[in-house]
Amino acid sequence: MSEVKVKEPLFSAKNKKLISDPLSDDNPVTIQVLGICSALAVTVQMKGAMVMSVAVIAVLIIGNVLVSLMRNIIPPRIRIIVQLVVVAALVIIVDQVLQAFVYDASKTLSVFVGLIITNCIIMGRLEAFALGNKPWASALDGLGNGLGYGLILFIVSFFKELFGAGTLFGIQVFGDSAEGTGLYAMGYENNGMMLLPPSSLVIVAIIIWVQKARNPKLQEA
Repeated sequence: MSEVKVKEPLFSAKNKKLISDPLSDDNPVTIQVLGICSALAVTVQMKGAMVMSVAVIAVLIIGNVLVSLMRNIIPPRIRIIVQLVVVAALVIIVDQVLQAFVYDASKTLSVFVGLIITNCIIMGRLEAFALGNKPWASALDGLGNGLGYGLILFIVSFFKELFGAGTLFGIQVFGDSAEGTGLYAMGYENNGMMLLPPSSLVIVAIIIWVQKARNPKLQEA
């Protein structure tokens, strides 16, 4: 009698970990230390950070799936070139979509969208995961790492915009600084240092400290 192959559930425990791990103990930014440049450059406002996160998630998922589908036909000697071509094509498409539907955010991000091509997270996942796994698992891996990347950008931009400009998504939270209402009437002043790149490093460092304090295994790394 021939053996009956049991199909693995689409959202098995193993597949769920592909999404959950990058959100915590295997975060691509704070644990793997990848994609730090954009965490410093595009986190002044939450809107820009959110748009950048969505762009990276889209490129990661589609890029992972495409490379996974081609993994058996890509000659090893040119695999990096093929990956770069795939990512470059996807970034061009994403950039055109952003210009068409969220032009202001696209203009603010400007060159940083193009730099997605060289984002270490994307090339790392294509090389380390998509080349050796099936499309569905690769899609989940791309989604998980993209969400992990976006989570850090969201946290960093939240504190930078809130305490640096007193706004969230451009909406005043602490009152009107020009009229001296809200917290500004009590003497609060925006912290200009929060809008500079060094503050991003400080916030990321605090996140790393919290993660390692919660998980002793990470302290050994």
